[in-house]
Amino acid sequence: MYVADEKRYEKMEYARCGHSGLMLPRVSLGLWHNFGSGASFENMVDMCRTAFDNGITHFDLANNYGPVNGAAEENFGRILREGLAGYRDELVISTKAGYDMWPGPYGNWGGKKYLVASLDQSLKRMGLDYVDIYYHHRPDPETPLEETVRALDGIVRSGKALYIGISNYNREQTIAAAELFSQLGTPFIINQRKYSIFDRSIEQDGLKDYAAGAGVGIITFCPLAQGLLTDRYLNGIPQDSRIRTDGRFLKENAVDEKTVGKIRDLREIALGRGQTLAQMALSWILRDGDITSVLIGASRASQILDNVGCIHAPAFTEEERRAIDAITAR
Repeated sequence: MYVADEKRYEKMEYARCGHSGLMLPRVSLGLWHNFGSGASFENMVDMCRTAFDNGITHFDLANNYGPVNGAAEENFGRILREGLAGYRDELVISTKAGYDMWPGPYGNWGGKKYLVASLDQSLKRMGLDYVDIYYHHRPDPETPLEETVRALDGIVRSGKALYIGISNYNREQTIAAAELFSQLGTPFIINQRKYSIFDRSIEQDGLKDYAAGAGVGIITFCPLAQGLLTDRYLNGIPQDSRIRTDGRFLKENAVDEKTVGKIRDLREIALGRGQTLAQMALSWILRDGDITSVLIGASRASQILDNVGCIHAPAFTEEERRAIDAITAR
């Protein structure tokens, strides 16, 4: 029988999500990769228990995480039944809907019928009565935003979600949604966006500054740029790497001489700070307190342990900040 580490909360820091009452761990676990139908279930269990034993209380999913669609939620439901369910009141579980999930006109985007049906399916797959955060996964260019917002508001009022989030919305889209949620009194608390040393889009479109000022939380994904911000590709492309085994999200042409040069120089800064490159990349995202939590992905428990090491890192000096910016800008 699984018994969680009694000292788990001493190993993690937590931050308030916007102006809400919800606290999120500074590092959260995403189940986007390595929780699909072809992965080792024993390894999934090991990763989730290792995460929780180190204070990671937030587990992030989506209806289409797999492959196949729904597989990650099904596997997470099994993981809950095999021990983590006993700690449900200590867990923050999120899922999303917005991408193509089933055939026909009602299994995609942001209409009410899809959002409500998808959450019902997600809850059934995970064996839950509710999720803590339910996200609209991407903006819908056709459905009126008012319909999407009202559907999400109704889901909270139904008791099937405690809080609402959005994902992949830019600054202007976030402002528009936030105004509608405010009118309805919906507990909209967070936007999930891509962010890393190599991808500054939330700075460039103004979302990061807006969210900090407006009391909206931000949780970021792809903090290690699909593995580029690690030691993984310093000496070529390993045969068991994501590029070789999947190739959907990181292409071979991303690992060119110029990029590898940047990675090597960033690694030197990390070593000077007493960190791995991955740890520094995560610390950099959390550097100024504007980001609520950073989502990590992992293929084994040891990666989670390494990533959690970012929590107790020293603050960045101005010299280190300027050096990182100079490397990425060249």
